[in-house]
Amino acid sequence: MNLRQSLATAIRTVRKNKGLTQEDFGVVSSRTYLSSLERGLKSPTVDKLEEIARVLDVHPATLLLMAYAIQAQPLEREGLIEEISKATKNLCINLR
Repeated sequence: MNLRQSLATAIRTVRKNKGLTQEDFGVVSSRTYLSSLERGLKSPTVDKLEEIARVLDVHPATLLLMAYAIQAQPLEREGLIEEISKATKNLCINLR
């Protein structure tokens, strides 16, 4: 599964877990566009990903992390999450 497909799965999974329909995204996107995203036919821009994440009430980075976790083997997912968390923490602490 490529990254676009993994991101599609992440968006669809979070949407369904939150009990939202594609129509609930009408303020930020058409149902047709969201359907194309969820089927991996299109990739969102960073701005669009942020808007979608806002409707889902998650951070956009959460959707990206989920996409990479979906690509990883189940036994590797925890290590991947820890690695990204540690790297992000170290990089962000040193921002000026």
